[in-house]
Amino acid sequence: MSILPPNKPQTPKDTPRNFFIWGPTMGGKSFLASQFPNALVFNTDGNAEANTIPSVQLRNIKDKNGKITRSVIDQLDKLLTALQSEKHSYETIILDVIDDIIVMIEQYICDKEGVETLGDIGYGKGYAAFTNIFQQLVIELKALPMNVIYISRNASKMEGQTEIEIPSLKEKHQNIVNGNCDLSIQCKKVGKNYIRVVKARRKDYDRSQVDDKKILKILDTITGVFGKSAKTTKKQQDEIVKELEKREDILAATEESEPTKSEPKTEAVQPKEQVDNKKEKVSAPINKVEKNKPAASGTASKRIKPKI
Repeated sequence: MSILPPNKPQTPKDTPRNFFIWGPTMGGKSFLASQFPNALVFNTDGNAEANTIPSVQLRNIKDKNGKITRSVIDQLDKLLTALQSEKHSYETIILDVIDDIIVMIEQYICDKEGVETLGDIGYGKGYAAFTNIFQQLVIELKALPMNVIYISRNASKMEGQTEIEIPSLKEKHQNIVNGNCDLSIQCKKVGKNYIRVVKARRKDYDRSQVDDKKILKILDTITGVFGKSAKTTKKQQDEIVKELEKREDILAATEESEPTKSEPKTEAVQPKEQVDNKKEKVSAPINKVEKNKPAASGTASKRIKPKI
């Protein structure tokens, strides 16, 4: 029997399965996630038993001396193995909240190495170990034949004179999560109304191609899931590129105008009278060329926890 598919048109099936939901506290994030079918929550707020949905409390367990004896990494490893190998009826995994899970992973690495921060681990090995663990977690979650929901809190930043809302998850971590998600959804309360709006999507989804009716019913309550994305004309693209190049030129000119940092100079001590009688002479900074220093390797010589 051939492994090739039949050479005939097929009906597309295109149901989004991975979601990044973010917004302020009491904004409806967890409520939206709870509407997904047969959910299991990986909880970090200490209220696992207070939920009506089956939940598991994630945490680092420490001994009386404060050393971690069972890490959240070990816990997630066992949970994912069970979801992959055991027979169960769960269809959705909810990580509530992903920000806290990241902090617990960092705590484990620092505890194992006996340091305060990842930066205290030489040659970037702490950051490399964290990235390796976190990427494996996201990839293994995506590989599950289930819906996966990452929940994050709300933050804000200024763009000119305007304050805009953004996820509290750091951008470098967002890149890993959103790189494996289909929809980024903001939830918030406006007056007495709760709104859900898509802020980013992997592609233009067609409602007729969503073959899971339970997921389709949820997606119909969210603004911006379906429809064509606005197309950028060649003229608009040229104008955007021109503006970006202008900003880059301004930035480059600003950097060139700044004096090059030089090593502090040792000045001879002069009598006070002699200094007072002389006008202060200002000289331009002298550019010094430093010898190239070998770059520190960012790759860990060993993986702290190779499996998630």
